[in-house]
Amino acid sequence: MGACAVIVVTMTHRSLPQPRTLDPMDAPSLRWGIIAPGGIARTFAQALTARTSQRIVAVGSRNVQRAQEFVDEFASGATAYGSYGELVADDDVDVDVVYVASPHSAHRDHALLAIEAGKHVLVEKAFTRNAAEAREVLEAAERAGVFVMEAMWSRFLPHYDVIRQAIDAGLIGDVRWIAADHGQALYPEGPQRLSDPALAGGALLDLGIYPLSFAAMLMPQVDDVVATGILTPQGVDECETITLRGGGSIAGLGTTMATQTPNTAVVAGTEGRLELDGWFYFPTQVRLVSNDGEVLDTFDGADDLHALHFEAVEVARCISDGRRESPLMPHAETLRVMGLMDEIRRQLGVVYPGE
Repeated sequence: MGACAVIVVTMTHRSLPQPRTLDPMDAPSLRWGIIAPGGIARTFAQALTARTSQRIVAVGSRNVQRAQEFVDEFASGATAYGSYGELVADDDVDVDVVYVASPHSAHRDHALLAIEAGKHVLVEKAFTRNAAEAREVLEAAERAGVFVMEAMWSRFLPHYDVIRQAIDAGLIGDVRWIAADHGQALYPEGPQRLSDPALAGGALLDLGIYPLSFAAMLMPQVDDVVATGILTPQGVDECETITLRGGGSIAGLGTTMATQTPNTAVVAGTEGRLELDGWFYFPTQVRLVSNDGEVLDTFDGADDLHALHFEAVEVARCISDGRRESPLMPHAETLRVMGLMDEIRRQLGVVYPGE
């Protein structure tokens, strides 16, 4: 009688981890001042007041009426100022941290203004126009002994934490390919600042930073950058494609301010891939997919709120812990991404006034 060999095949179940993101309501409450109460500041204030215990106590604008209108809508009882200098200099209103929400071209000056007044600072992304300005701000913060961070808010979202954990755990094997796009139909009919070189306009600093920062988060080593694009008659970038190579991985990224794109992302490894629905940098769904196309697991992080509050509570926790930078968005990473953008602009031929 012949022997019967029994072969047992063990299938390892792969599932996505849960986010380690802490409850925003549990973060220490700080007193915030806001410089430049425009569109992004409104979005920030909405998230802050809806999902955290943070307090907006001061709002500064070049127009005091505009500052007061912002206070009336989002921060009843806060003080409105008709200049940014007044906000940071007023010792009667004890501001812990200043959120700089002005156009990119003013980030350096407004961040330095707050730092020189001894305030901690959260600076809207892109951090500055270029790496040299970023370095100047970071060195000033180090001398002053204050916290400063780039407001690359997506880095602090729960689904980004799921992605980092999944890759660290080897759920998709070695990362080989990253793809991400961000396009919105904002030019030529959208905000004037996007087409103005004097305001550091163009797609890259406003939109392209999302796919670029996403890829950089997953590629600690970038050896080569290749960019090609189309410039507007004003000399800023309307759209571009960007290729990054390094550490055995390649990233294909795209951004445009002339048309709407899917705004999705994929991270593909030797053992599977992670798919992010549009808009990939908002709270959204992440799927773990095998190489044969089977959806193994899904994390649904979708939220109807523009989730800028996660970056705010990261700031609050870091400051309360005595940190001078965030481990999730450290100064070196801000400088690295700014350097990548400098090289991309160099290849495209985009130069801002005064550079």
